[in-house]
Amino acid sequence: MSDHLHSPSSRSGPFVLARTLAWLRLCAIAGQSVAILSCVALLKLDVPLLPLMIGVCVLAVFAAAASFRLGMPWKISEGEAIVHIAFDTLVLGYLLYFTGGAANPFVTLLLVPIALSAAALSIVGVALVSILTGVAYVLLVPYHLPLPTLGNKSLDFDLYVAGMGVNFVIMAILLGVFISNLAKAIRLQQGEVQRVRERALRDEGILAIATQAAGAAHELNTPLSTMRTLLPEIRREHAGDNALGDDLDLLEGQVQRCRTILREMVAFGQAQLSQVPERLTVGQFVHVCMERFQLLRPEADVALSVEPGAERLALRSPAGLRHALINLLNNAVEASSINGSAFVGFDIRVEGPWLVLTVTDEGPGFDEVDELGTLGLSQKATGLGIGLALAEATAERLDGELAASNTGHGAQMRLRLPLSVIGDHA
Repeated sequence: MSDHLHSPSSRSGPFVLARTLAWLRLCAIAGQSVAILSCVALLKLDVPLLPLMIGVCVLAVFAAAASFRLGMPWKISEGEAIVHIAFDTLVLGYLLYFTGGAANPFVTLLLVPIALSAAALSIVGVALVSILTGVAYVLLVPYHLPLPTLGNKSLDFDLYVAGMGVNFVIMAILLGVFISNLAKAIRLQQGEVQRVRERALRDEGILAIATQAAGAAHELNTPLSTMRTLLPEIRREHAGDNALGDDLDLLEGQVQRCRTILREMVAFGQAQLSQVPERLTVGQFVHVCMERFQLLRPEADVALSVEPGAERLALRSPAGLRHALINLLNNAVEASSINGSAFVGFDIRVEGPWLVLTVTDEGPGFDEVDELGTLGLSQKATGLGIGLALAEATAERLDGELAASNTGHGAQMRLRLPLSVIGDHA
């Protein structure tokens, strides 16, 4: 059922065409009503008023039904869009039948559906619309009521030329405004489809990395357990060697750190599967992040700034947010180290409906060609290049955004998250 809803990718050419036709239909109803009443009241032309107004009323009823249909969640197919065009063509042909048929200067309005369909439908759809309008024109040549006249050939010719002029203006507006808007809407829709595909490819890469990480965590547990078993025995065998004892202490600490990281990886995976967010304040969240970050990068000189109003704000923090933030902080340290600095700026504040987390560094900054989502690529000699991609994926999953910019003396990463998503409103 979800495949038939109006998701961004399902708002395709037929939907955009149907929406454009809906606006054109409203303009046609207004224009036709004014034209008919002007012919009767001002020009005193002998036109069949009742049949013409019936045609306009029928078009108005269809316009209401079509507008209601556009508000429904089901996808509009190309066939349905062609049905809309067919009905509009039928009503236009009906009105032209009572006003001179193919001799009416407004008969060229039959070309509008072809122009619209060419920008939104397939070749088969355009061909069907062309055949439909062509048949309507051919039938209007022999079958029509005579075009009303004023009884004066000179005035009739002037009136015909005036009608052609009005028709030219209408066609110019339709071609210049509606078709350009239609093409623009289709380009935006295609751009959205392209962005969805790029996100899908990136998420596929992230999933592959996560799968490899899970396998690595499982495999690393065995050699770490072996080292934890052997270290006490080596210590007993060389109890009198103080230098070796110091090295064994360092090695034991590193092994314990590796086991802690593996346990955190398992806990993170379980939290992701359970989809249960962690409930805590912004201050607590920042404290946990900084505690973990200082353990990983003790050399970092962090300038922390938390807005007083933001510190007490309650959060529903998803599991991936903490890791995304630590990735940004870690990248900032490495960027600053390129210029011989250990500075990292970390600012937290609330801006309207957003929680804004800003990380700055004193590194070389971003090049103009840098892209956040380039998964697996990095300009750092030891970097895997996935930190920013993971952080950006987390921001998008939370309906937020991650923006990169240069500050003049380094780079800045600005993570904006909507409080409506991460705020704890319970």
